[in-house]
Amino acid sequence: MDATRSPDRWLEGIELFNAGRFFECHEAWEDVWKKARGEERLFVQGMIQMAVAILHAQRGNARGARSVWNKARDKLESAPAARTALALGSLCGAVDSFIEAAERGTEPAALPAPPRIERL
Repeated sequence: MDATRSPDRWLEGIELFNAGRFFECHEAWEDVWKKARGEERLFVQGMIQMAVAILHAQRGNARGARSVWNKARDKLESAPAARTALALGSLCGAVDSFIEAAERGTEPAALPAPPRIERL
């Protein structure tokens, strides 16, 4: 991920994500997405969709969470791990588990702690 165009907003988005503030994270990363091109643009869009999927799950919309997460995962799976500087594989696995908990009918208040982003 070459966040050199908006490094502050990218890092702010990571902090917001890890604080569980997924809507605000989406807003920060949208600024990065608007300036990104090519593969970077798709990667940032996937990260935004990941945050939105978690937000849907937290709001009790498991179907919407799965739909958005599937789109995000497709974009993130093609991102070279070395370029992202994130532990993307473990993050995607954690989001899978989180969305699966929502699909099992877990009440939003009883969902596990949301995934966190680990930087490499």
